[in-house]
Amino acid sequence: MTLHGFLQGSGRYGNTLALGEALKALQRAELDCLPLPGSGETLERFSRLAQVAGHDLGLCKLFEGHTDALAIIAELHGPLAPSGSTWGMWAAEPPTAKVRVRRDGQHWVLDGRKAWCSGAAVVSHGLLTAWNEADEQQLVAVPMDQPGVTVTDAGWHAVGMAASGSVDIVFSGATGLAVGGPGDYLARPGFWQGGIGIAACWYGAAQRLAETLRAHCTQRPEPHALAHLGAVDSALNSAACVLRASAKQVDQQPLANAQPWAQLARACVEDSVEQVIRHVGRAVGAGPYCKDAHFAQLMADLPVYVRQSHAERDLAALGESVVGAPTGRWQL
Repeated sequence: MTLHGFLQGSGRYGNTLALGEALKALQRAELDCLPLPGSGETLERFSRLAQVAGHDLGLCKLFEGHTDALAIIAELHGPLAPSGSTWGMWAAEPPTAKVRVRRDGQHWVLDGRKAWCSGAAVVSHGLLTAWNEADEQQLVAVPMDQPGVTVTDAGWHAVGMAASGSVDIVFSGATGLAVGGPGDYLARPGFWQGGIGIAACWYGAAQRLAETLRAHCTQRPEPHALAHLGAVDSALNSAACVLRASAKQVDQQPLANAQPWAQLARACVEDSVEQVIRHVGRAVGAGPYCKDAHFAQLMADLPVYVRQSHAERDLAALGESVVGAPTGRWQL
């Protein structure tokens, strides 16, 4: 079965449990075996992420985290993922939630709270950032079905992306295995390559919203809606060009620092997504918001998902890199 066929045959997902079952089905069908970043097929990886995003952003959140965890384990030569396992990738580091780890033989012992853990209640394993006794960041792979792991219902009050179940986990003497060494999570090339993959998810959802507008214009080709469709087409084509170029750069230089490409791609796609949301909403009116469950869910979920961007903070970082760039950056 192809990914497209799987998604076409799937319905809506009302809660985190349903999303977890869908992720397991994708894993069983080996549809989670995406090309690794920098493998020569990075655009195919981005395309599949975008497909899932256009289908359901809650499922995409779990699918992207699962496939990102598998890519990280491969990149850092971590322990092989157990057969049939599904993974969360949890790297948020708010000041109020920090997990500490200490070595105990071949294992690491975890204590503390981890915030914003999407799918925590339904995945079999988690890959998370924690802090060792030297206060260095360390990735740890943790089986979820063990004493000392408590998935709470705290920390997640979202309306958009509600089904992703991005709750807090409390670890108390739980054990896991190290993946890579201290600092490797941020230092590896795949960190920023994966950041471009997130932008591909944003793009996929915006692309699906645009299809609703195109269908609307097919039925009622009134001038204002057509003008909105033209604006949406321009925005999406710009974002698609940047994502294609970024994928090509990653494949050509898989070990290079992809931060400049990722910052640019994310800024461009975020801007395009915001334009799509605005133009589509103004063009189609209240009808799809009230009568099209898929459209309404995407419109609720996408603004929350896009907040994985840090807005002006990310733009300032991009601007700082531009200041020091050679003259001619924008020449054709």
